[in-house]
Amino acid sequence: QQRDKLKQYQKRISLNLERERALARQLLKESKKEKAMLLLKKKRYQEQLLDKTENQISNLERMVQDIEFTQIEMKVIEGLKIGNECLNKMHQVMSIEEVERIIGETEDAVEYQRQIDELLAGSLTEEDEDAILEELNAITQEQMELPEVPSEPFPEKVPEASPIKNRPKPELVAAS
Repeated sequence: QQRDKLKQYQKRISLNLERERALARQLLKESKKEKAMLLLKKKRYQEQLLDKTENQISNLERMVQDIEFTQIEMKVIEGLKIGNECLNKMHQVMSIEEVERIIGETEDAVEYQRQIDELLAGSLTEEDEDAILEELNAITQEQMELPEVPSEPFPEKVPEASPIKNRPKPELVAAS
C-alpha cells in the first residue's frame, strides 16, 4: 500500500515539475527572471523529493522481498522440523540393536543356503548327472507322445464320391 501511495506521489510531483518548467519558460519570456528563478528552485527541491521517494520505493520493495524470502525460509524450517520428528519416531521404532540382529540373521540365512547349495552341488557325481539327464529325456519323451502311424498302406486311388441323389421333399400336411 505504501509503495502504491509513493508511486502516486511521484506522479503528482512529476506533473508539477512539468507545469513549473513550462511556467518558468513563460516567466522568462515575460522578463520575470526573479519569479522564474524561484520557480526553478522549487522545481529542484521537488526533484530531490522525487529521488528520495524513489529510494523509499526501492527500500519498500527490498523489504517486501526480504519478508517473502523469510516466509519461505520459515516453511523450509517447518518442513525440516517435521522431517526430523519423523526420523526420531522411526529411530524409536527400530533401534540399532534390532537392525544389527536382523542383518545378522540375514547373513546367517545366506550362509546356511550357501552351505546347502555346496552340499547339493558336491554330492552329485558324474554318474548321478548322467542318470538325471536320462530321466529328464524320459520325461520329455513321455510328454511328447505322438499318435501312432497307421501300419496299413494307403489306397492308391481314392474312390470318387458318388453324387448325392435328390430325394423328393416330403409334403407338409396340415394336422386335423
